[in-house]
Amino acid sequence: MQTAVRRRPVQRRSLERFERILDSCAELLDEVGYTGLTTKEVARRAQVPIGTLYQFFPGVEGLLGALAERNLEHFTDRLSRRVEAEQPAHAGTLVDLAVEEYVAMHRAVPGFGVVDFGAIGITEDEQNLHLLDDVLDNNSAVADRLWSFAADLLGTGADRPDPRLSLRVALECADAVLRLAFRTDPEGDPALIAECKRLLRGYLS
Repeated sequence: MQTAVRRRPVQRRSLERFERILDSCAELLDEVGYTGLTTKEVARRAQVPIGTLYQFFPGVEGLLGALAERNLEHFTDRLSRRVEAEQPAHAGTLVDLAVEEYVAMHRAVPGFGVVDFGAIGITEDEQNLHLLDDVLDNNSAVADRLWSFAADLLGTGADRPDPRLSLRVALECADAVLRLAFRTDPEGDPALIAECKRLLRGYLS
C-alpha cells in the first residue's frame, strides 16, 4: 500500500489542519461512502487547499490508512482506561470490555462504520488489507496491538499452545459477528453483540 502519511505535522497549526482533514474524511465516509470519497471533496470540507492535503497524504488510501490508525489509537486508549479501572482477572472480562468499547465507538465516532481499523465492506484488495501495516493485514496488526492487554490472561497449555494465534482467531470471529450486528441494526443488534461476547468468552476461557 501507499505510505499512509507523507509528513507528520509537528507545529500546532499543522496538527490542527491534519486532524481537520481526517475529521472531514470521516464525516464524508458516513455521507457518501468509500466509493464517493475524493481528496478534492475532503479538502473542500476541511477548508484547506488541495495542495495542503497532499502535503500530508498521498491520496484516498493514505487518508483511510491514517484514519484507521487514529481509530485504533483511540480504541486502545479507551480500552487501556477500562482495563486500568476494572483490572480484569480473566480473558472473559477483557473480552467484554473490548467489545463494549468497540460498539461504543461504532455508534459514536464518525466514519467508524466504514473504516474502523480497516475498510469495512470494501473489496479486500491488497491496499485495503494493509491500511495499518505494509506487511501485516489489518486484523493481524490489531491483534499485535491488543496483545499487550491479553498476554497475561491468555496462558499457554495443551489446549492453547499458541495464545497469539488464539487472539488472532478470536479477532477474526469478533470482526465477522460485529459486522453482522451492525448490518442487522445500525445501532448494533443487542442479541448479536451478546452472542459475540459469549462466543469469545467460550473460546478464550
